[in-house]
Amino acid sequence: MFYPQEVIDQVIESNNIVEVIGTYVNLTKKGSTYFGLCPFHNEKTGSFSVTDNGDRQMYYCFGCHKGGNVLTFVMQYENCSYIDALKTLADRAGISLPQPDFSREESIKAKKREAVLEVNKEAAKYFYHLLKSDRGKTAYAYLKNRGLSDETITSFGLGYSDKYRDDLYKYLKAKGFDDEVLRESGLFRIRETDAQDYFWNRVMFPIMDTRNKVIAFGGRVMGTGEPKYLNSPESICFNKRNTLYGLHVAKKNKGGELILCEGYMDVVSLHQAGFTNAVASLGTALTDGHAAILKRYTSNVVISYDSDTAGKDAALRAIPKLRAAGLSVKVVNMKPYKDPDELIKAKGADYYRECLKNAQNSLIFEIYCLAEGFHLDDPDEKTKFYNEVANKLSYFTDSMEQDNYIQAVSKEFNIDYSMLREKARRLTLGNNNIKPIVPREQMPKKTAEKSDALSMCMKMLLAYMAKEPSFYDNVSKIISESDFLLSPYDIISRILFEQLREGRLQPGNIINALEEPESQELVAEIFNYGLFDRMEESDLERTVNDCVIRIKRNSIEYQLSSETDLSRIIALKREQERLQKFNVFGRNN
Repeated sequence: MFYPQEVIDQVIESNNIVEVIGTYVNLTKKGSTYFGLCPFHNEKTGSFSVTDNGDRQMYYCFGCHKGGNVLTFVMQYENCSYIDALKTLADRAGISLPQPDFSREESIKAKKREAVLEVNKEAAKYFYHLLKSDRGKTAYAYLKNRGLSDETITSFGLGYSDKYRDDLYKYLKAKGFDDEVLRESGLFRIRETDAQDYFWNRVMFPIMDTRNKVIAFGGRVMGTGEPKYLNSPESICFNKRNTLYGLHVAKKNKGGELILCEGYMDVVSLHQAGFTNAVASLGTALTDGHAAILKRYTSNVVISYDSDTAGKDAALRAIPKLRAAGLSVKVVNMKPYKDPDELIKAKGADYYRECLKNAQNSLIFEIYCLAEGFHLDDPDEKTKFYNEVANKLSYFTDSMEQDNYIQAVSKEFNIDYSMLREKARRLTLGNNNIKPIVPREQMPKKTAEKSDALSMCMKMLLAYMAKEPSFYDNVSKIISESDFLLSPYDIISRILFEQLREGRLQPGNIINALEEPESQELVAEIFNYGLFDRMEESDLERTVNDCVIRIKRNSIEYQLSSETDLSRIIALKREQERLQKFNVFGRNN
């Protein structure tokens, strides 16, 4: 669903950012800026700033670095989608949003999706009704024996699918739903001669999206039988690779960690015990999509998978995906208990809370699992193990982060720090961690994950240009917006360079041009960058000059990697050579 940019701009301009945020946060004016306690992390001294000076309508926290415009704030505070935040602000300003301009194909798809959601809603109501009826006595007893309260059963809308294989089909047909919509829902197998329910004689778990809409179901057998858990097939409403069970509740846990479990019962049991920040992937291995969704709501994930071999292996597969999404990851140790439900029943919620507090760093967990494959009493085996450990440590691109991990690992596994550090550093150089960076959509995933250093250069240069607009005349002699090859710096630089050329600086317009909250936060950080204020002038100039040269060098190397014209290659090589003596501040080396 899309709205014209002028409509979005009207909604944002009609909502003064200080007034909107002031309804959530107690703000105090200091000079031309308002300050308060950040609502996104715990703090005692207000580092959360709000500016409403003309086009500079933005907020920024100097503590947790969240920032953006009024639309971003509502999205982050309410944990809602872009469209939902836009509707909230439009209602607040008394603006009637126009009907989205759907194409015919989009309109058909939207209507079909709404029809399937209606089917799912009716099915959920029916399953819940059956659970509480005489026909659902066995299922109800099963849930009660698992320790679930009536309040929890109602809260999660748990239900029962009858033992008759066409029970739900007959019910929904009597409600007036046609076969085409029922087939599209995935809840039925409809053939020319008959129709059968996809779920029968199972305890039912409605799967909700973050707007509390039922998008699918999970069903569990109550005795023996395979598969033990069965999910709805994918539909126009449901993609299990991008859906997390329990997130519709856990998303309200603003800024805190999320607990990642294996299944429905783990989530339901944890929520009942007071851990309402638990979610689970739907009977499938954690995907990049799941990791990206988790990143929208938190920076910290605690894996609480089963403590058996299968659970350990699943955790080992999940950790790299979570770290690649920028999440800090820990793993909770529940041994000798199998899962959270069993642990809490045996030891109580407070004991599990302590387990969460003592959760193991994910890299330490990985190395302990790695050690299980070696006979460490044997010198050769020990050497192989140490080499594997050093290799794992070599893939940290931030030298400080790498050294912190080397210290922790050397202490935990009694490995000589100096030897481990030397080996890891040699492997780091051998890994070629610093390479020319190409646009993210064109680069292999491993290369994309190693772009942090160049990303920092781009952020620092744009921040300096925002702080010193007159610097544009100097930098434009060597670098242009086309040299910013990483997203979203390519978009930010294009708009910022255009504004600088026209002699106007409007950060609010840059934020409005970006829909992703992470990108909007980045713009707010660029315009509130505080590092330069603490640098000596000579250090500042050297740092900025190095940023310009690195960005330009990377751009040239990227062009050379695909250039075939000899004259163009020679020109690029000469430009590359001139970089060695270039000083963007006009002081030649």
